[in-house]
Amino acid sequence: MDRLILAIDQGTHASRALVLDARGRVVAGGEKEIALARPQPDWAEQDGEELVASMFAAADQALRALGTRRAEVAVAGLSSQRASCICWDRRDGRPLSPVFSWQDRRAHAWIAGLEPVHGDAVHRKTGLYLSPHYGASKLRWALEHLPPVGVAAQAGFLAWGPLASFLVFRLLKERPLAADPQCAARTQLWNLATRDWDPELLALFGLPQGFLPKSMPTCHDWGTLDVAGPALPLKAVNGDQSAAVFAFGWPEPDSAYVNIGTSAFVQRALEQAPGHVPRQLTGIILDDGRRTVWMVEGNVNGAGTALEWLRAELKIEDVLGQLPHWLEQAGEPPLFLNGIAGLGGPFWQAEFASRFVGDGEPWQQAVAVVESIAFLLQANIDHMAAHVPPARRIRVSGGVSRLDGLCRRLAAVSGLPVLRRDDPEASARGIAYLAAGRPAGWNSAAKEDRFEPAENAALAARYRRWRELMKQATGV
Repeated sequence: MDRLILAIDQGTHASRALVLDARGRVVAGGEKEIALARPQPDWAEQDGEELVASMFAAADQALRALGTRRAEVAVAGLSSQRASCICWDRRDGRPLSPVFSWQDRRAHAWIAGLEPVHGDAVHRKTGLYLSPHYGASKLRWALEHLPPVGVAAQAGFLAWGPLASFLVFRLLKERPLAADPQCAARTQLWNLATRDWDPELLALFGLPQGFLPKSMPTCHDWGTLDVAGPALPLKAVNGDQSAAVFAFGWPEPDSAYVNIGTSAFVQRALEQAPGHVPRQLTGIILDDGRRTVWMVEGNVNGAGTALEWLRAELKIEDVLGQLPHWLEQAGEPPLFLNGIAGLGGPFWQAEFASRFVGDGEPWQQAVAVVESIAFLLQANIDHMAAHVPPARRIRVSGGVSRLDGLCRRLAAVSGLPVLRRDDPEASARGIAYLAAGRPAGWNSAAKEDRFEPAENAALAARYRRWRELMKQATGV
């Protein structure tokens, strides 16, 4: 009897649960949407209790759909938003703050003041650029502005850290205070060399010691999950984008992995520590206690978020439905300098005014926004090329990658084939692979679309002009 795997993926807009077999095929699924509040400019919050309830609901839905096969589910894995963070009561798990979304940038002005003196040292220790998207500045804000957090700190019952740690605490019978390497690192308080919390970073951000979870490997016995029947051992915890790299098995060293969802990421997987990589992110995407997989990463904040901005800007409800047609239209679109939600790699500017350069009809502006996603991805690929072995292909996943016109443009501007496998649930599938102990032949029968790098002189010229404008605007 094939054992089944429960994969829980807690994302920005929904919690999903998939049940997969030992070949990575989906047997059942469940989903529960969740709210994202923006009470002030630059703020983005979610409700911790709602997230926990949504995960139980999604898992319960998926497991009940199995009927008598529920007994075949043997293990579970959890992937979650990496840079989101929260404060909670370590006695009972009660949230003491909202979940500060990775999109939240409330402390950007304070972070900007640290950059001139401390930016390089923080990057070398953490693999991350100083950014309000990461957790440290938001935990400091919570300590200063939320009385329940201050009271808990004084009384000694505060817990805080990555969202994944709160979810593990609430979902598992044992109530562990634990953090995986990838989500721990996204607090910007975790030292890549020591693989633990860094006292100097805590001091830099004005945070007291003693309230962060214990650092643990990605894959180990986290505890037992009790949903819809017999309890399940949780065997793997990882960030969503890191888990996505494993959706089709062990990562290829000569592939660039691109996941395009609410935001987008380019990742290169390495089995040796890459050292300091200027203007890119580095981190650990797998630690099983014996073997480590490192990554070099470039990120694009304005992917799905840019399409949402476009929908509001053009006041066209069905932008996603019309984009496939618009992307096939002839004509020269304007350029779009895309700083939606702040500029990520390789530019790193939290404050950047997004703007169109050149005229165009609304549909051409829409094309320009899609092209800007491809251009930002390529800028990261270009920048990391000096620090990692050459890529021979790009593997794409994520909801926005369903746009053929975007994949064709990425292939053309990169000069590499773009391979898109039919997998809208890359994060859940990847964490299932890790939880199942990395079985051979994982997801090998999946359908794959291939976009060859056809020559496109006009697009290449637009990318060169866009790159020059970005250099003028950012100095990078």
